Amino acid sequence: MQLFVNLPIKDLDRSQKFFTELGFTMFGMAEGMASVIISEQTQVMLLTEPTFATYVSKEISDATTSTEAILVLGMENPAQVDELVDKALALGATPAGTPQEGGFRYQRGFADLDGHHWEALCLVQPA
Repeated sequence: MQLFVNLPIKDLDRSQKFFTELGFTMFGMAEGMASVIISEQTQVMLLTEPTFATYVSKEISDATTSTEAILVLGMENPAQVDELVDKALALGATPAGTPQEGGFRYQRGFADLDGHHWEALCLVQPA
């Protein structure tokens, strides 16, 4: 089974550049949309707000003022968490959520250029 998460965005070119510079592969779908390849089984579809509106009957929420979802990326180690989040922040993202460190978890978050909340998470195995 595959998972396709759809996000409304304001500027497709800007978002594609952001996710490409984070190290993700992009797949152009059709006018007004592109896909961020997370894995063979998971893609995040970026749809311009007008394109996104054709799939929904409710108002599109503004991710800069409200949170509808948190997208969590599982990383292999804490260094990968830091690398991804630091790179996102350098590309214009803003910090989001509360960093978590301790127990079996290391986690940091950011809001992308459209305000969508992303977290990078590493489940740390005890020594």
